[in-house]
Amino acid sequence: MPLNVVRRESEHLYGRAPRTGAGVRAVEALLALQRAEAIELENARRIARLTRSEFQALRYLLQAQRDERPMGPKDLVIMLDLSPAAVTKVVDHLVDLGDLQRTAHPHDRRAIYLTPTDAGEAKINAAYAHFHQTLVDVVDGLDEATNTALHDGLTAVVEQLGRRHSPELVTS
Repeated sequence: MPLNVVRRESEHLYGRAPRTGAGVRAVEALLALQRAEAIELENARRIARLTRSEFQALRYLLQAQRDERPMGPKDLVIMLDLSPAAVTKVVDHLVDLGDLQRTAHPHDRRAIYLTPTDAGEAKINAAYAHFHQTLVDVVDGLDEATNTALHDGLTAVVEQLGRRHSPELVTS
């Protein structure tokens, strides 16, 4: 019984309910999607046998690599909101697992870059593959008008949330 409460808590709307039944169902679907993604990623993290910090560090470093933005341990201290000692432990473990490598800075011998290995990249890609492919499969099965309405509605939610606290969320 307690686990059911924990599982369903994230699907609860804290505030005024939408005016229509369709609106209620839409909000319930959005909250369920959010929860499904969290469960999917937590399961993938466990299968990868990484801590939350290790999984997140690998994700961040992979994104930085894709953006061609070199990053080092000091960047992870800020991004993960961990102490330098904790980041060192995370990095050491990821290096030991073969998911991350330290690379010398080309101009500063004291600095290093952290780069995901092919194995680390594969681990993160595998973690997201099922979720992302499911999204694509479902969207590909919808007609153009439904996809447009879905896009417009979700974009409006993201923009409204971004205006309050996180301008970087705004998509336009």
